[in-house]
Amino acid sequence: MSDPLKQTPLNATHRELGARMVDFGGWDMPVNYGSQIEEHHAVRSGCGLFDVSHMLPLDIRGTNVRAFLRRLVANNVDKLQVAGKALYSCMLNEAGGVIDDLIIYFMDESWFRLVVNAGTAEKDLAWMEKMNAEWNMGLSLTPRRDLAMIAIQGPNATQALNEALPGVDQITANLKPFNAAAMGEMFIARTGYTGEDGFEVMVLAKSAPFFWKALMEAGGKPIGLGARDTLRLEAGMNLYGQDMDETTSPLESGLAWTVDLKSERDFVGRKALETSEVTKQLAGLVLVDKGVLRGHQKVHTRHGDGEITSGTFSPTLQQSIALARIPLGIAPGDEVEVEIRDKKLKAKVVKYPFVRNGKALI
Repeated sequence: MSDPLKQTPLNATHRELGARMVDFGGWDMPVNYGSQIEEHHAVRSGCGLFDVSHMLPLDIRGTNVRAFLRRLVANNVDKLQVAGKALYSCMLNEAGGVIDDLIIYFMDESWFRLVVNAGTAEKDLAWMEKMNAEWNMGLSLTPRRDLAMIAIQGPNATQALNEALPGVDQITANLKPFNAAAMGEMFIARTGYTGEDGFEVMVLAKSAPFFWKALMEAGGKPIGLGARDTLRLEAGMNLYGQDMDETTSPLESGLAWTVDLKSERDFVGRKALETSEVTKQLAGLVLVDKGVLRGHQKVHTRHGDGEITSGTFSPTLQQSIALARIPLGIAPGDEVEVEIRDKKLKAKVVKYPFVRNGKALI
């Protein structure tokens, strides 16, 4: 008998709104509330609300947190010197594969908050606890399942958040992208996954339904997982399990910018990254012929074959787009062929992201 699906604090709210619920990696989550396309456009033109409470906030406290993170992740936490500043990084295994991608918030020298993916949360926590013990760091690692997390994204996100939380405008006005502010248990980060301005707000789980309702009354539209995926692909954001995993290097997943090899700092996976040959790259594709690009379709190039890692029809661009892992030497402007149902269709290599702040970039 399989385990029951896990539920976020907003599960009943989604059902009251008529959401179509699906099993998403063991979580009972909304895939849409009627129309995935309308939800996609609502985020690009107004304000969308996402329940991302299945992701896990994790507080790491102690005197050695910075030293721990210097060894744990591929990006350099010494870039974090101002309270509230955030850093995106990968956590690697010894072979240089990606255990997970995560966001690290620096709050003070004895408190860093991490946010990790839902499907990898238990694995991540076990890995961190193992490293904490092996390196004798003496840190406390506290999963914050008592918190809910809601993403508010779109050109009207600030207005909606200010209306839903009277008095918060002084914080939203001064909060720069990739920074956060904590007020008691409330945590407001100017981050997101859609290529739009917006926030990810953590609140106590019991408060989440009231907060969600207030955001809707302020103009926010509920958005399901379906639109979340088309929005993030247009924004050129990697998805763990598709565009990267434990068998792929961040250097072949379009994430070289998150790997710090300049400092002398040693970190898990560094030796493998420095000694392994990089033969592939992550590139953007736009389909020239008619069809829809999907994950795992084979890509033929003049330097050898590659594979689509994420593909979809872009509602904003009205074209089929994809991220693909293809051989080095292929550059934006080059033409490749994608194998779809035994046919080879023409596609063009482009630089991603495809869309940013509602505007086409290709």
